[in-house]
Amino acid sequence: MKGQWIDVRAADGGQFRGYLSLPRQGSGPGLVLCQEIFGVTAGIRELADLYAEEGYVVLAPDLFWRLEPGLELGEADVQRAMGYAQRFDAKLGVQDITACAAALRDHPACKGRIGVLGHCLGGRMAVLAAASGAFDCAVSYYGVGIDAVLPQVGGIQMPMVLHFAGEDRLVKPEAVSTIRAHFAGRHDVEVYVYPGVDHAFASPGRHSFAKQASDMAHTRSLALLRRVMGPHYDLNALWEAHRACEFETRDADATIATMVEEPYVNHIPTMTGGYGRKLLHRFYRDHFIPKSPKDSRAIPISRTLGVDRVVNEVLFCFTHDTEIDWMLPGVPPTGKYVEVGLVGIITFRGDRLMNEHIYWDQASVLVQVGLLDPKGLPVVGREAARKLMDPSLPSNTLIAGWPEAPRG
Repeated sequence: MKGQWIDVRAADGGQFRGYLSLPRQGSGPGLVLCQEIFGVTAGIRELADLYAEEGYVVLAPDLFWRLEPGLELGEADVQRAMGYAQRFDAKLGVQDITACAAALRDHPACKGRIGVLGHCLGGRMAVLAAASGAFDCAVSYYGVGIDAVLPQVGGIQMPMVLHFAGEDRLVKPEAVSTIRAHFAGRHDVEVYVYPGVDHAFASPGRHSFAKQASDMAHTRSLALLRRVMGPHYDLNALWEAHRACEFETRDADATIATMVEEPYVNHIPTMTGGYGRKLLHRFYRDHFIPKSPKDSRAIPISRTLGVDRVVNEVLFCFTHDTEIDWMLPGVPPTGKYVEVGLVGIITFRGDRLMNEHIYWDQASVLVQVGLLDPKGLPVVGREAARKLMDPSLPSNTLIAGWPEAPRG
């Protein structure tokens, strides 16, 4: 747990606790994180810490404090949790959530605007709280019963993102269709459905947690939060700083210092890299930085900057003068010159690099170093790199009969 519990004054008297997590930078926009029916669990606190890493001052209130303060239940207690949800007073809950917004505004670390985000019960509460006017944007994950409260929140005039699970038995497709229709024409309200996943697909620790869908939803949520509230990071500069540590100063310690606490790198064709700070540092120190060819160069082809990632396309050129552990592990130097297209998808969390997925055509590399005979195989050597640089070069040379095909 990276945060701490604080007390929040309720509008109708009394006080309740909330889990507060602060960004590494010390300040940032505010975010109220609304719980599921199980309370402010370890999973909710993990989410609070995640959004703090993204640069937000996050407060997760104990919304069930009037029923049982400090409640933390697991999935085995679902019937008990449902009982608390049925007894929960949503109107008072909205008051508590807006009290958290006021508490954030008074906190010295909170700078700028404030959003609200919630899962399940919290997803509905985020939408209800958005109608209060106390927030600048709202994000809802599989909010149960939103379709039933639309008459109460129809006048919301703020950007929202609503996420739903395609296989959710608690939020039926008809409910999602009703919600879509209600906000039709509102370009500032985005509704996403994730096929093949169930309720709580983005809740850490739940049996239905689905990482890929959760990651995609997180990026979409961040896009809204960044657009409305910030903080804004120069991902291009952050990527260049990381690369400089790898290829210019060639310093493993400095390289790993640009990354989150649990980073990972995966060179897809060879599955080289590492997961976790310790293993990845060892990889950089012993197998990547010292095992890159002396004449390595990357010719930029394209670079796309997103809200939390960079897609970097280059032509990677080198002479195979050393055993390249990350690209050609176990292959002694051949002295061959190689050119290959390389694409990296680099994801950031806040201002630090979280992971890299690096792709290239390994068959083309093997052909160029003389380890793969392309005869009779649907592979090419340096021709692929040449066409990457000059798209007017011939296409379809591997298709039998293509040269005789009519033009135009």
